[in-house]
Amino acid sequence: MLDALDRFDCIAPMKFRIIASLALCVFGLVLSGCYTTVDGGKKAGMPWMKDTIEGRYERSVDQLYEASLEVLSFNGTLVSENRINSSIVAKVDTTTVYVQIEAVGPTISRVLVQSRTRFGRPDVDLSSEIEKQIALQLK
Repeated sequence: MLDALDRFDCIAPMKFRIIASLALCVFGLVLSGCYTTVDGGKKAGMPWMKDTIEGRYERSVDQLYEASLEVLSFNGTLVSENRINSSIVAKVDTTTVYVQIEAVGPTISRVLVQSRTRFGRPDVDLSSEIEKQIALQLK
C-alpha cells in the first residue's frame, strides 16, 4: 500500500513546470509595454524607465531647432524632421533619438531629448550627451 504513491512521481515536476510557465508569462507581460515619445508617438518598450533629458535656454525655438539639426546630423542619421511641431527623429548607431523643442515663455525655450535602443530600453547617457552638444552648439 505504501508503494502505491511511487506511481505518481511525475506530478511534482509537472506542477513545477506549470507554475514556472505561468510565472514566466506574467513576468513577460509585466516587462512589456508601450512608451510615449516626446513627439507624441507610441512605441513598444519599457515605459517606467527614465529616458528623457530636458534643457531650458534663453533662445528662440528656431535657434534650438537649427542647433539640434546640426548635432543630430553630426552624430547620426536624420530619420525625420517636423518643423510644424518642432520635432526631430534621428538614428545614432542603433539608438533612436527623439528631440522636441517647445517655447516655454517669450524668450525661453526647452529641448527634450529622448533616446531608446532598438529593443525599447532607454539610453539616458546618450540623451544627456546630445542635450549637452545642443547647448554647446548654441554658443
